[in-house]
Amino acid sequence: MGFTIGSMRDGREVRRGPRHIRPGALTPEVTAVAEYTSLWGWDVLTGTRALRSDDGGLRCSCGQRCGAPGEHPARRGPVLPAGTTLAEVAESWSTVGAGSTVLLATGIRFDAVEAPTVAAEHAVLRLERLGLRLGPVVRRPDGRAWFVVAPGTAQLLPSPAAGRGQLRGIGRGGYVLAPPSRVAGAVPVRWLRAPDPENATVFPDSRLLIGTLAAAVARCGGTLPRPRGA
Repeated sequence: MGFTIGSMRDGREVRRGPRHIRPGALTPEVTAVAEYTSLWGWDVLTGTRALRSDDGGLRCSCGQRCGAPGEHPARRGPVLPAGTTLAEVAESWSTVGAGSTVLLATGIRFDAVEAPTVAAEHAVLRLERLGLRLGPVVRRPDGRAWFVVAPGTAQLLPSPAAGRGQLRGIGRGGYVLAPPSRVAGAVPVRWLRAPDPENATVFPDSRLLIGTLAAAVARCGGTLPRPRGA
């Protein structure tokens, strides 16, 4: 993939980043964030960091009694909107602490539907056999997965604040944990179906996707694992 230093945002050229990116600046997080903003037109939030506490558990870099260490936006972390270039990402991410997670904002460019991973895998295979074009799908290491869907889809499902459920919609004002994020050294978040030029902006039929996921949950007998702190 290729990135440019300058780009157009809303018809206006954004400020140019540094002409040279310092050695070592192109970490996996930087290149992933630049892909999200420059290629797919997504908005990225800087996540907090999950740290090991003295008792072997996890604590969050936010300094609060946090139920989801590393899985919410950092209070003063940079927000990188769609169109941010590779050089600009490298410059901004240089101010972020090692281990900060990458979050994608939902509700404007896309919504997300979250499901148990086993059900998500069954649904992906089923829908692809039917010839339905899916958007990107992410697999988390904690038994959950989420689908990129059209804005407004989250209104068809309970929100994360509604508590434990089999399927959840994440829309305006929300965010999802994105690759290559790790939480306290755990297995990184990975793509089950990675974004590409054909699927990043073409959304599946929302009701068909939700119906297929619901049937897969019933078939697998699975429920959505409870997030930490819920």
